[in-house]
Amino acid sequence: MTDRKTRLAVILITSLFFLWGFALNLNPILIPHLKKACQLSDFQSALIDSASYIAYFLIALPAGLFMKKYGYKAGIAFGLLLFATGSFLFYPAAEMRHFGFFLFALFVIASGLTMLETAANPYITVLGDADSATQRLNFAQSFNGLAAFLAPLMGGKFILSGKTLSEAEHQAMSPDQLNAYLNEEASSVQIPFILIGLVVLLVAVMIWRTSLPEIKEEEEVAQKPTGSIWGEKNLILGTTAQFFYVGAQVCISSFFIRFADHVAGIDEKTAAYLLSGALLAFMIGRFIGTYLMRFVAPPRLLAIYSVANIVLLIVAVLTDGMFSVYALVGVEFFMSIMFPTIFALSIRGLGEKTKIGSSLVIMSIVGGAFFPVIMGQVSDISSIQTAYIVPAVCFLVVLYFAIRNGSVKHVTLGTSH
Repeated sequence: MTDRKTRLAVILITSLFFLWGFALNLNPILIPHLKKACQLSDFQSALIDSASYIAYFLIALPAGLFMKKYGYKAGIAFGLLLFATGSFLFYPAAEMRHFGFFLFALFVIASGLTMLETAANPYITVLGDADSATQRLNFAQSFNGLAAFLAPLMGGKFILSGKTLSEAEHQAMSPDQLNAYLNEEASSVQIPFILIGLVVLLVAVMIWRTSLPEIKEEEEVAQKPTGSIWGEKNLILGTTAQFFYVGAQVCISSFFIRFADHVAGIDEKTAAYLLSGALLAFMIGRFIGTYLMRFVAPPRLLAIYSVANIVLLIVAVLTDGMFSVYALVGVEFFMSIMFPTIFALSIRGLGEKTKIGSSLVIMSIVGGAFFPVIMGQVSDISSIQTAYIVPAVCFLVVLYFAIRNGSVKHVTLGTSH
């Protein structure tokens, strides 16, 4: 594989990190928006995340098997086509203002994202020196962080209207007036998602027309013993940690706008811009974390960041006003390195099992479907602020994984267990 070919592959694969980051980070905008347009409870609105993240559980293993047979490039192209199809489905879903149709469209999008993540995460780790795999994955994931910053910024501007009816205003409207208001709210997603679908189709064409190197992990890792994937204890522990981490991450962002309104009385558009700022901190954290890994072992840095998040979430639950909101912004910063670091540590040294092992870790993203629903239920019976204890508990599991990996002598991807 030539250096030029490798560089081109890294650039194209890194662009995928941006695309799926943008799509997933529109959910915190869609949750309050569809809650209003479709008149949902917190529990029901949390199903937006469930529809997205359940796809990772259902599709990840078939995606890994698909790519084991047909290669990374075919998996990426197919994933992009699913992504575009789901985006286009938002148009009829909004026309019908049918929440179930929105959930189906989100599931199709997420199925495509699952294909992309199952391919791109391991692909970027093997496009270069094994010792720098964790650092390289964190760099690529930084563009995921850039998308995370831009998505709520753009979504807040082009999707959210800033108009939320009070109970009195709701009661004062006639059925026709209310229906017209709700239809107008729902229709605001149509043009943005059509544009997203067109961009994704363009990238799919570029990927298909470009010659990408196909990586054969089994040819690169010598003398790796074969056996059941379930015997890889660190992979199973990492998959569990990723399940809890993604659940925590989705909880933090998805209810941020509701949280800001509850603790500080901030309107939805302003809260969306604050969320964008929080995700800018997330992106900056990725770059800083990538740099710090030159001096601090990844498991140790993961442990430090886990403790920081637990402390900040306790602060967010126990305080009020902007101080509480700023605590959540701090959590976004310290979450920055977690997904790629857990991923890279989980699949290190798997050799020919890398594709299937990666699929298991991607399947664990289903945590994003599970924990927000719990958080929504806690919110409905208590308050959205109290519900933030749910992600705090999740970070305890990440801390345990970090401590266990810190006791392993060799922690760079590609070494033996």
